[in-house]
Amino acid sequence: MKSTRLLIATALALTTAQGLHAQSAWPDKPVRIIVPLPPGGPSDIVLRAAIEKMQPVLKQPVLIDNKPGAAGNLGAAEAARATPDGQTWLWTTDTLLTVNPHVYPKLGFKPDDLVPVMRASAFSQTLVCNPGLGLKSVADLVRLAKARPMSYASGGAGSPGHLTTELFKSVAVIDMTHVPYKGPAPAVQDVMGGQVDCGFLAGPTVLAQVRVGKLVALAVSGAKRSPLLPEVPTVAEAGYPGFDATFSLVLFAPKGMPKAIVHAMSKALDEALKHSDVVERLRQSDQAVVAESPEASAARLAADARTWGVVAKRIGLQAD
Repeated sequence: MKSTRLLIATALALTTAQGLHAQSAWPDKPVRIIVPLPPGGPSDIVLRAAIEKMQPVLKQPVLIDNKPGAAGNLGAAEAARATPDGQTWLWTTDTLLTVNPHVYPKLGFKPDDLVPVMRASAFSQTLVCNPGLGLKSVADLVRLAKARPMSYASGGAGSPGHLTTELFKSVAVIDMTHVPYKGPAPAVQDVMGGQVDCGFLAGPTVLAQVRVGKLVALAVSGAKRSPLLPEVPTVAEAGYPGFDATFSLVLFAPKGMPKAIVHAMSKALDEALKHSDVVERLRQSDQAVVAESPEASAARLAADARTWGVVAKRIGLQAD
């Protein structure tokens, strides 16, 4: 009996040592980050800037794997099913867990199967319209929407732009037809082309067009004005006090990821986001570095999920 117990103890000690060694050796091969959105949006801008600084620290290639579809649900499901060994991560907007569970009857994954590692950056949506409409203010848009049918573009059902516009419609008491796209980039193209009238779209995808007059910016959705568009008011300033739709980009891990690996990845990303050139690149794309801890990120996501859940129910937000 004593020898049996000794063998078991030895085996357990060896297994534990091997596990600790595997974690300390992470990463020992390329790391994959699933982005469940099309390339070219704000998610890519932040992640690509950070990866440039992370790869020398991790000493392994960090690969972006774009898997768009169903407002992020398809890529999220793949990440949720991944082995929690530190080789697969998920990078996406917070709406994946704050909005989608209220909108999609079947997500394809359980929200608890994804654990927030870091809320990395925050951004607002910019209300832009086709210049041909002749709109100069939010009040102009509301008047026109009450006078004739109008349409708005978004990056997809349940996306930040969709959610923000539906919230705005409810407070402004107007109606606009939703035209969803597979990501913000094609949505911007059709607003510029006049196929769709307006849209709350991510700043990085519209700033260049606003600056050259191909789009007209009427407001920003967050609580503060954009430092890149200081002349553009917030929706709250434009006549709807209390309106605030701020969103985030978050790094997630599959449930069960060893804490040592989560900490190492979080530290690498945190250090990357401290580089002045990364901060400036994000600022130029109308985003602010947040870099919250896993615990703070989880608390913020839970609070936002409650807030958007109430909004989604009140306005009857459903997947198209």
